[in-house]
Amino acid sequence: MTSLPATAVRASAVEERVQELLARISLDQKIGQMTQPERLHVSPAEVKRFHIGSVLSGGGSCPGDNRPADWVAMNDAYWTASMEEDADHLAIPLLYGVDAIHGNANVLGATIFPHNIGLGAAGDPGLIERIGRVTAREVCAAGVDWTFAPTLAVARNPCWGRTYESYSEDPTLVARYAGRIVRGLQEAGVVACAKHWVGDGGTVGGVDQGDTVMGEEELRRMHIAPYVPALEAGVLTVMVSLSSWNGEKCHAHRYLIQDVLKGEMGFGGFVVSDWDGIDPVADDYGDAAAMAVNAGIDMFMVPETWRAFIAGLKEQVERGVVPVGRIDDAVARILQVKFASGLFDRPRPWARRGSNGSAFGSGEHRAVAREAVRKSLVLLKNEGGVLPLDKGARILVTGPAAHDRGRQCGGFTVEWQGVTGNAAIDGGTSIWEGIRAVAPGAVLRGGGDGATPAGDVPDARDFDAAVVVVGERPYAEGLGDIREPSPVRAGTNHLPGGPGVLQPYGNTLKLAALHPEALRTIRGLTAQGVPVVTVLVSGRPLVVNEELAASAGFVAAWLPGSEGAGVADVLFGDYDFVGRLPMSWPGKMPEGPGRGGRSGRGTALFPHGYGLRLL
Repeated sequence: MTSLPATAVRASAVEERVQELLARISLDQKIGQMTQPERLHVSPAEVKRFHIGSVLSGGGSCPGDNRPADWVAMNDAYWTASMEEDADHLAIPLLYGVDAIHGNANVLGATIFPHNIGLGAAGDPGLIERIGRVTAREVCAAGVDWTFAPTLAVARNPCWGRTYESYSEDPTLVARYAGRIVRGLQEAGVVACAKHWVGDGGTVGGVDQGDTVMGEEELRRMHIAPYVPALEAGVLTVMVSLSSWNGEKCHAHRYLIQDVLKGEMGFGGFVVSDWDGIDPVADDYGDAAAMAVNAGIDMFMVPETWRAFIAGLKEQVERGVVPVGRIDDAVARILQVKFASGLFDRPRPWARRGSNGSAFGSGEHRAVAREAVRKSLVLLKNEGGVLPLDKGARILVTGPAAHDRGRQCGGFTVEWQGVTGNAAIDGGTSIWEGIRAVAPGAVLRGGGDGATPAGDVPDARDFDAAVVVVGERPYAEGLGDIREPSPVRAGTNHLPGGPGVLQPYGNTLKLAALHPEALRTIRGLTAQGVPVVTVLVSGRPLVVNEELAASAGFVAAWLPGSEGAGVADVLFGDYDFVGRLPMSWPGKMPEGPGRGGRSGRGTALFPHGYGLRLL
């Protein structure tokens, strides 16, 4: 697939094909093209009957045994149904979408890359493009056409539960990556989706789906700027944010979508809503659909309520609330993307080159992920030159994240909220497995060894050093927020609550309060006279003053993904630390909710860009 410049989409060589097809489509088929159900709620027969334009998999929604062959078979059935032409149905290939945000981590055996915050620490745009290409190959191996990536949020508050989906608090770094990841994905055959338009990383207090309160100049400088290189690289789709700007929901924000994105910035692809994103816009579902369509959204992610969406939107068109011209524009954009991406010219999924490809989860792909792990690590402390570790030394390895591939992968891995343990992560290495491979004198105790009771401080008197791997459990979206729990508030008829309703991960960024076992283990080992190297596995910077003071060495490993051996590569000095903090590191919890600014400004323990080296 070739990258299609945004400014040329509408005037491209396929415009004539789009218009010819558009002239033949009925209103029912037009609305069907604008509709995206979730796979559990729509059958292939319904795809044909309702002329569905796209189907998606939500987190953890997978066919069969969750292997590439199962995905190819499922997508082949949907594609075949969409292409069965008769008197009542035109053949328009279905576009299937997934959240392949750090590799195609939905599928067992995939290569799983570090989450974006770690890639931001790496500071390597060329690596980002290669990651895009590998991800695209593994998405294509499952017969899938579209990934809801990259996330171009600029995370300004680590209390936000989606912080790890952001490359950095610095819009300049996010912008450096934006075009490269889009090119990597799309030139390797997968439609990319820049998200979430716009300002989701700047909400007050870092509350997921909250309100970004700032003037337009700051919004443009901080949150819109990273989209410019993505559009210049030809990104074909953009997803709207579930958040608000100054109290107005982005999903109904005509100025941001129609005027700025499509008009001023010249975006010619199509705009897709987020999961049930139109529900809070109005109490009446038909009114909500009309407001969102008129605001400029072209395709609607309506996982379960797609039938109500189709009926409600058709009624609004027939009443004249939604102009037919707006429907035609939306469908033309969807068709344009399907033509531009080569979807009309591809064979059915099972016959495509790359389907069920042997490169899926291959050593070559995992080598790129391992490189990304090495480059993402940030060294925060190295007292007395404890690092690099000696491969011949007696090394105790412990901590709850030491031998847990699920934990080191984080959210959006196999399941929406991620998984713990090693069983569901097929392939790759835990951090312990990486250490064991290079240090024959290393021993695992209390970090998933199955023998040491959880929380016990191991006897370390016979060891030269200890590596303690601690950090957060997997989470995604609002369940990762740091805030006080909120009562469930009444929402619209279709949404049982609003921003902040999901139970948060905790009410503090302080690791000693969230996971006291970490500090207990570090101090217990230090008291035995053993130098401790702490490796922190987390989706954001945490307040770790006490753990840092008790450790001789301290490494921020972020969420490294499936290739934990990359951590050992650097701990033992085969490679130097090159990572730099993509966000300032807080020395204490932010005071007050803030206004979307940098969390804890003036309280940074380490500044943005900090990172030690061994040499």
